[in-house]
Amino acid sequence: MANKKKVLITGAAGRIGKVLNEGLKDRYEIRVLYNRTVLDSQYGEEVMTGSITDLERMMEVVDGCDAVIHMAGNPSMKAAFMDLHDVNSLGTYCVFEACARQGVPRVVFASTNRVTGMYERDGTFTTPNMPVRPDSFYGASKAHGEALARYYADNTDLAVLCLRIGTFQPAANLKKRETDRILSTWVSAADVLQICWRAVEAKQVKFGIYYAVSANKRAYWDISNARDELGYDPVDNAEDHA
Repeated sequence: MANKKKVLITGAAGRIGKVLNEGLKDRYEIRVLYNRTVLDSQYGEEVMTGSITDLERMMEVVDGCDAVIHMAGNPSMKAAFMDLHDVNSLGTYCVFEACARQGVPRVVFASTNRVTGMYERDGTFTTPNMPVRPDSFYGASKAHGEALARYYADNTDLAVLCLRIGTFQPAANLKKRETDRILSTWVSAADVLQICWRAVEAKQVKFGIYYAVSANKRAYWDISNARDELGYDPVDNAEDHA
Protein backbone atom coordinates (compact mmCIF):
# COMPACT_ATOMS: atom_id res chain seq x y z
CA MET A 1 0.00 0.00 0.00
CA ALA A 2 3.03 2.27 0.14
CA ASN A 3 2.54 3.41 -3.45
CA LYS A 4 -1.10 4.34 -2.91
CA LYS A 5 -2.35 7.77 -1.93
CA LYS A 6 -3.71 8.06 1.59
CA VAL A 7 -7.23 9.51 1.46
CA LEU A 8 -9.29 10.56 4.46
CA ILE A 9 -13.08 10.33 4.29
CA THR A 10 -14.92 12.47 6.85
CA GLY A 11 -18.53 11.60 7.56
CA ALA A 12 -17.67 8.00 6.77
CA ALA A 13 -20.74 6.64 8.58
CA GLY A 14 -23.06 8.43 6.18
CA ARG A 15 -24.66 6.87 3.11
CA ILE A 16 -22.15 8.31 0.66
CA GLY A 17 -19.28 7.86 3.08
CA LYS A 18 -19.94 4.14 3.26
CA VAL A 19 -20.05 3.88 -0.53
CA LEU A 20 -16.73 5.72 -0.80
CA ASN A 21 -15.08 3.60 1.86
CA GLU A 22 -15.97 0.40 0.03
CA GLY A 23 -15.55 1.71 -3.50
CA LEU A 24 -12.15 3.36 -3.02
CA LYS A 25 -10.52 0.65 -0.90
CA ASP A 26 -8.57 -0.84 -3.82
CA ARG A 27 -7.54 2.51 -5.28
CA TYR A 28 -6.32 4.27 -2.12
CA GLU A 29 -5.12 3.71 1.41
CA ILE A 30 -8.24 4.77 3.29
CA ARG A 31 -8.53 6.57 6.60
CA VAL A 32 -12.04 7.23 7.91
CA LEU A 33 -13.26 9.73 10.48
CA TYR A 34 -16.26 8.99 12.68
CA ASN A 35 -17.89 11.18 15.28
CA ARG A 36 -21.19 10.06 16.84
CA THR A 37 -21.50 6.77 14.93
CA VAL A 38 -18.29 4.74 15.11
CA LEU A 39 -17.99 1.61 12.98
CA ASP A 40 -15.38 -1.10 13.12
CA SER A 41 -12.88 -1.30 10.29
CA GLN A 42 -14.61 -2.94 7.32
CA TYR A 43 -11.85 -3.40 4.74
CA GLY A 44 -8.65 -2.74 6.66
CA GLU A 45 -9.10 1.04 6.60
CA GLU A 46 -7.64 3.15 9.39
CA VAL A 47 -10.35 4.31 11.80
CA MET A 48 -10.16 7.64 13.62
CA THR A 49 -12.71 9.47 15.75
CA GLY A 50 -13.34 13.11 16.56
CA SER A 51 -15.35 16.19 15.72
CA ILE A 52 -14.58 18.22 12.61
CA THR A 53 -15.17 21.33 14.75
CA ASP A 54 -12.07 20.53 16.82
CA LEU A 55 -9.20 22.11 14.90
CA GLU A 56 -6.44 20.52 16.96
CA ARG A 57 -7.95 17.08 16.51
CA MET A 58 -8.43 17.67 12.80
CA MET A 59 -4.76 18.52 12.44
CA GLU A 60 -3.99 15.07 13.85
CA VAL A 61 -6.59 13.37 11.67
CA VAL A 62 -5.44 14.87 8.34
CA ASP A 63 -1.73 14.50 9.05
CA GLY A 64 -0.03 12.41 6.39
CA CYS A 65 -2.96 12.40 3.98
CA ASP A 66 -2.67 13.09 0.26
CA ALA A 67 -6.31 14.13 -0.01
CA VAL A 68 -9.44 14.57 2.08
CA ILE A 69 -12.95 13.82 0.86
CA HIS A 70 -15.00 15.96 3.21
CA MET A 71 -18.48 14.47 3.53
CA ALA A 72 -19.28 15.28 7.16
CA GLY A 73 -22.06 17.77 7.76
CA ASN A 74 -25.69 18.35 8.67
CA PRO A 75 -27.73 17.62 5.51
CA SER A 76 -31.14 18.69 6.80
CA MET A 77 -33.09 21.02 4.53
CA LYS A 78 -35.28 21.94 7.49
CA ALA A 79 -32.50 22.70 9.96
CA ALA A 80 -32.35 26.11 11.62
CA PHE A 81 -29.33 28.34 11.05
CA MET A 82 -27.72 27.69 14.43
CA ASP A 83 -28.14 23.93 14.04
CA LEU A 84 -26.07 24.09 10.84
CA HIS A 85 -23.46 26.64 11.83
CA ASP A 86 -21.06 24.54 13.87
CA VAL A 87 -20.70 21.45 11.71
CA ASN A 88 -21.29 22.95 8.23
CA SER A 89 -19.45 26.25 8.60
CA LEU A 90 -17.03 25.98 11.52
CA GLY A 91 -16.38 22.30 10.77
CA THR A 92 -15.57 23.00 7.12
CA TYR A 93 -13.23 25.80 8.16
CA CYS A 94 -11.43 23.42 10.54
CA VAL A 95 -11.00 20.81 7.80
CA PHE A 96 -9.59 23.34 5.34
CA GLU A 97 -7.41 25.05 7.93
CA ALA A 98 -6.01 21.76 9.24
CA CYS A 99 -5.18 20.64 5.69
CA ALA A 100 -3.51 23.95 4.88
CA ARG A 101 -1.41 23.82 8.06
CA GLN A 102 -0.44 20.17 7.61
CA GLY A 103 0.40 20.44 3.91
CA VAL A 104 -2.39 18.19 2.66
CA PRO A 105 -2.56 19.15 -1.02
CA ARG A 106 -6.23 18.54 -1.86
CA VAL A 107 -9.75 18.55 -0.44
CA VAL A 108 -12.86 17.30 -2.24
CA PHE A 109 -15.72 19.15 -0.56
CA ALA A 110 -19.26 17.76 -0.50
CA SER A 111 -21.42 20.74 -1.35
CA THR A 112 -25.05 20.46 -2.48
CA ASN A 113 -27.32 21.31 -5.38
CA ARG A 114 -29.29 23.33 -2.83
CA VAL A 115 -26.69 26.10 -3.18
CA THR A 116 -28.58 27.03 -6.37
CA GLY A 117 -31.99 25.68 -5.42
CA MET A 118 -33.89 28.85 -6.24
CA TYR A 119 -32.92 28.55 -9.91
CA GLU A 120 -34.51 25.11 -9.87
CA ARG A 121 -37.72 26.55 -8.45
CA ASP A 122 -37.74 29.07 -11.31
CA GLY A 123 -37.16 26.34 -13.90
CA THR A 124 -33.77 27.77 -14.90
CA PHE A 125 -31.06 25.51 -16.35
CA THR A 126 -28.12 26.08 -14.02
CA THR A 127 -24.39 26.21 -14.65
CA PRO A 128 -21.69 26.16 -11.95
CA ASN A 129 -20.56 29.72 -12.71
CA MET A 130 -23.93 31.33 -11.94
CA PRO A 131 -24.30 33.28 -8.67
CA VAL A 132 -25.44 31.18 -5.73
CA ARG A 133 -29.16 31.23 -4.90
CA PRO A 134 -29.66 28.89 -1.93
CA ASP A 135 -33.12 27.62 -1.15
CA SER A 136 -32.52 26.96 2.56
CA PHE A 137 -30.16 27.65 5.43
CA TYR A 138 -28.61 24.29 4.53
CA GLY A 139 -27.90 25.52 1.01
CA ALA A 140 -26.53 28.77 2.40
CA SER A 141 -24.22 26.90 4.77
CA LYS A 142 -22.78 24.95 1.85
CA ALA A 143 -22.44 28.16 -0.17
CA HIS A 144 -20.31 29.44 2.70
CA GLY A 145 -18.23 26.26 2.40
CA GLU A 146 -17.70 26.96 -1.30
CA ALA A 147 -16.61 30.51 -0.47
CA LEU A 148 -14.14 29.17 2.09
CA ALA A 149 -12.89 26.74 -0.55
CA ARG A 150 -12.24 29.63 -2.94
CA TYR A 151 -10.40 31.53 -0.22
CA TYR A 152 -8.12 28.63 0.64
CA ALA A 153 -7.43 27.80 -2.99
CA ASP A 154 -6.46 31.42 -3.66
CA ASN A 155 -4.43 32.05 -0.51
CA THR A 156 -2.76 28.73 0.36
CA ASP A 157 -1.28 25.74 -1.43
CA LEU A 158 -4.51 23.81 -0.86
CA ALA A 159 -6.56 22.75 -3.89
CA VAL A 160 -10.30 22.44 -3.24
CA LEU A 161 -12.87 20.93 -5.57
CA CYS A 162 -16.53 21.41 -4.63
CA LEU A 163 -19.11 18.81 -5.65
CA ARG A 164 -22.74 19.94 -5.68
CA ILE A 165 -24.19 16.52 -5.02
CA GLY A 166 -27.58 15.59 -6.42
CA THR A 167 -30.18 13.19 -5.03
CA PHE A 168 -28.28 10.16 -3.77
CA GLN A 169 -30.68 7.23 -3.44
CA PRO A 170 -30.75 3.57 -4.49
CA ALA A 171 -31.87 2.98 -8.07
CA ALA A 172 -34.88 1.03 -6.75
CA ASN A 173 -36.27 4.27 -5.29
CA LEU A 174 -36.71 5.69 -8.78
CA LYS A 175 -39.67 3.39 -9.41
CA LYS A 176 -41.14 4.25 -6.00
CA ARG A 177 -40.68 8.01 -6.44
CA GLU A 178 -43.32 10.38 -5.10
CA THR A 179 -42.41 13.09 -7.63
CA ASP A 180 -40.43 13.20 -10.88
CA ARG A 181 -37.76 15.54 -9.48
CA ILE A 182 -35.42 12.63 -8.81
CA LEU A 183 -35.40 11.79 -12.53
CA SER A 184 -33.54 15.08 -13.05
CA THR A 185 -31.43 15.18 -9.90
CA TRP A 186 -30.40 11.57 -9.22
CA VAL A 187 -26.78 10.53 -8.79
CA SER A 188 -25.98 6.83 -8.60
CA ALA A 189 -23.48 5.19 -6.29
CA ALA A 190 -21.23 4.41 -9.26
CA ASP A 191 -21.29 8.01 -10.47
CA VAL A 192 -20.72 9.66 -7.09
CA LEU A 193 -17.84 7.28 -6.55
CA GLN A 194 -16.37 8.12 -9.94
CA ILE A 195 -16.60 11.90 -9.62
CA CYS A 196 -14.97 11.74 -6.17
CA TRP A 197 -11.93 9.78 -7.30
CA ARG A 198 -11.61 11.87 -10.43
CA ALA A 199 -11.61 15.00 -8.25
CA VAL A 200 -8.86 13.50 -6.11
CA GLU A 201 -6.81 12.79 -9.24
CA ALA A 202 -7.41 16.10 -11.09
CA LYS A 203 -3.96 17.55 -10.41
CA GLN A 204 -4.47 20.31 -12.97
CA VAL A 205 -7.40 21.81 -11.01
CA LYS A 206 -6.71 24.17 -8.10
CA PHE A 207 -10.34 25.13 -7.55
CA GLY A 208 -13.59 24.10 -9.16
CA ILE A 209 -17.33 23.71 -8.63
CA TYR A 210 -19.06 20.76 -10.25
CA TYR A 211 -22.54 19.25 -10.22
CA ALA A 212 -22.30 15.63 -9.12
CA VAL A 213 -25.25 14.13 -10.94
CA SER A 214 -25.74 11.18 -13.25
CA ALA A 215 -26.29 11.51 -17.00
CA ASN A 216 -30.01 12.01 -16.56
CA LYS A 217 -32.09 12.74 -19.64
CA ARG A 218 -34.10 15.36 -17.73
CA ALA A 219 -31.13 17.00 -15.96
CA TYR A 220 -31.22 20.77 -15.51
CA TRP A 221 -27.73 21.18 -14.05
CA ASP A 222 -24.74 21.55 -16.35
CA ILE A 223 -22.03 18.90 -15.89
CA SER A 224 -19.95 19.88 -18.92
CA ASN A 225 -17.13 21.34 -16.82
CA ALA A 226 -16.94 18.09 -14.82
CA ARG A 227 -16.61 16.19 -18.07
CA ASP A 228 -14.00 18.59 -19.48
CA GLU A 229 -11.91 19.31 -16.37
CA LEU A 230 -12.20 16.07 -14.41
CA GLY A 231 -12.83 13.55 -17.16
CA TYR A 232 -16.11 12.64 -15.44
CA ASP A 233 -18.08 10.19 -17.58
CA PRO A 234 -21.29 9.22 -15.75
CA VAL A 235 -22.52 5.72 -16.49
CA ASP A 236 -26.09 5.93 -15.20
CA ASN A 237 -29.29 7.64 -16.31
CA ALA A 238 -32.31 7.86 -14.00
CA GLU A 239 -34.66 7.15 -16.90
CA ASP A 240 -33.22 3.64 -17.27
CA HIS A 241 -34.43 2.75 -13.78
CA ALA A 242 -37.77 4.55 -13.79
